[in-house]
Amino acid sequence: MAAMGQTVVERFLRYVQIDTQSNEKSSATPSTEKQKDLGRVLVEELRELGLDAEMDEHGYVYSLVPSNSDKNVPTIAYLAHQDTSPEASGANVKPIVHDYEGGDIVLPGDSSVVIRAEDNPELVKLAGGQVITSDGTTLLGADDKAGVAEIMDIVHYLVKHPEIKHGPIRIVFTVDEEIGRGVDKIDLDKVGAVAAYTFDGSEAGTYEVETFSADLAVVTCIGNNIHPGFATGKMINAIKMAGAFLDRLPKDRLSPETTAGRVGFVHPYVLEGGVDKTTCRVLLRSFETPELREQEKLLREIAAEVEKSFPGGRIEIEVKEQYRNMREQLEHHPEVAEIAREAIVRADLEPVSEPIRGGTDGSRLTAMGLPTPNIFAGGLNFHSVREYAGVETMKKAVEVGVHIARLWEERA
Repeated sequence: MAAMGQTVVERFLRYVQIDTQSNEKSSATPSTEKQKDLGRVLVEELRELGLDAEMDEHGYVYSLVPSNSDKNVPTIAYLAHQDTSPEASGANVKPIVHDYEGGDIVLPGDSSVVIRAEDNPELVKLAGGQVITSDGTTLLGADDKAGVAEIMDIVHYLVKHPEIKHGPIRIVFTVDEEIGRGVDKIDLDKVGAVAAYTFDGSEAGTYEVETFSADLAVVTCIGNNIHPGFATGKMINAIKMAGAFLDRLPKDRLSPETTAGRVGFVHPYVLEGGVDKTTCRVLLRSFETPELREQEKLLREIAAEVEKSFPGGRIEIEVKEQYRNMREQLEHHPEVAEIAREAIVRADLEPVSEPIRGGTDGSRLTAMGLPTPNIFAGGLNFHSVREYAGVETMKKAVEVGVHIARLWEERA
């Protein structure tokens, strides 16, 4: 087989310079129109490869690599998301390719931003190869433009090498994954696949068949605002109510900074408002879906305690389902993950499957009836200006994607 991964880096360096940051405060789909800027580029490039491609009104990009096999091969799908996290700027990204020989990486746009080897053992493994970072003032966007670039390169390779037999492969680039809405408007009839694979993971050789189950709790503290000069016995400060609520959350357990492995957490991550009303958004995460109810119960118990301390004040809690542990459905379709594992072996990598302390579009797709494991894409330090991606890992992801397609054809 000819060498794979020939266009992935060039594509990635272009894609990350297109700002596609999503916005959870928007109710539109996509939440930001600029996500369509990348979608239009992808549609054009897919058409240049001779494929039919379209972007719908919601910003989803669909294409199909037709089968070139004489067999009746089931349709599979490859997915990645176009948006980047709202947690750091995705505008004016300046990607830098480093010939990495080990040690720390000081990012030139802000010399105080350092990717330290001692804090990033995964980085050390990439010594002797190339690593891509931003200049330290923005996200890089490897989450998930690495996956987008890899899928585009998989398509490029298969189109240019018709000797590689495969069945129909549906290509889907989603929007708003970072704000939990990645498949809200997806057209599963158009996807028409029996299985799918997201390219949205990290280290080479890893694939995920288990994620957190996730809910979002919106905690709204409602007080009473009045001119502070006339507030005696009348003002109820919602900011102080929120502070009291947050102070009662466990400090030595159930938080991201105190948990690891299979232990879930309760994570307040946005706080905004004023004296009259203050809102806190809280992530609920557990590998066991029933535990989410226990976490919600904890929040409601704390809210009741705080209300007693602020007579006349009120705390409202709305809990929204985000996604569920894909294991709950994938265990009924073992062949889908087994093919991913075998593809990783064929790419001369050691397959590693561990629960991911997060979620992907695949979490919800699997719950919707489309079994969708997650494949490594090479990015690390997601949602941070210290984000980076390994070039060799990205090329290996392309190789794995090609092997997945071949394995479905071989086994048809």
